[in-house]
Amino acid sequence: FLIDVGKGSVALHSENFSPVVLGDFTTRLPKAGETILGQKFFIGFGGKGANQCVQSARLGAKTSLICKVGKDSFGNDYVANLKKNGVSTAFVGQTADAVTGTASIIVNSEGQNVIVIVPGANLLLNSEDLKRASDIICKSKVVVCQLEITPAVSLEALKMARASGVKTLFNPAPALADLDPEFYTHSDIFCCNETEAEILTGIPVGNLEDAEKVGRMLLERGCKLVIVTLGAEGCMMISVEEPIPKHVPAEKVRAVDTTVLSPCSSCTEVSTCL
Repeated sequence: FLIDVGKGSVALHSENFSPVVLGDFTTRLPKAGETILGQKFFIGFGGKGANQCVQSARLGAKTSLICKVGKDSFGNDYVANLKKNGVSTAFVGQTADAVTGTASIIVNSEGQNVIVIVPGANLLLNSEDLKRASDIICKSKVVVCQLEITPAVSLEALKMARASGVKTLFNPAPALADLDPEFYTHSDIFCCNETEAEILTGIPVGNLEDAEKVGRMLLERGCKLVIVTLGAEGCMMISVEEPIPKHVPAEKVRAVDTTVLSPCSSCTEVSTCL
């Protein structure tokens, strides 16, 4: 999990779920039991938290990552890559009890993907790790969390931040239908996509009106500002201070690969907070 910090700068705190990405590119996604030929294969670095952290660093923020990786070649390379991108690794732990997390991704020619994740060492991040990083969390400007590690650890981080007056941004991914209500009350900004919104509220989001209905419901649960991302349609925003929903349309582009779209969106939201 990631933290972005710095005096007069961003503070971003999030989960680093799958540090190592194994990618296959092919014209179409295979059916069950089918073997197809691909055009390209690569091994790279990723994970929602890490993507947000690195992108924020490239945008000029002082960033630090809190996570756990394995004591293996992937873990060693991952730490080196973070340092190369200007991210502090003071709170990146390595453990022999689990392998470095991985995500195997297949992307077709339309940019659609299927992903299999093996969390590995990510799930070993715990309260003691947070306590060791408490100073950096509490001196941040913005703290961002998701649900890619143990939910209780994410919630604890949000509480630590809010208790110190730090702005919090929460992305409920992967979404839980029985999400702890305290996630809403400890989120200054609550950002979800259509699928996550439906899981959380039971309301399918097929248009802007549905997104507005979901936004109002999430505000009632204690969020200060709700953002529902709508893919090619942009996003919908609604807040306690501005209860009239606002639609922010997206520019039309040809999607090449949507894998890191959510982390990029979060970085934009963080920059807005500043």
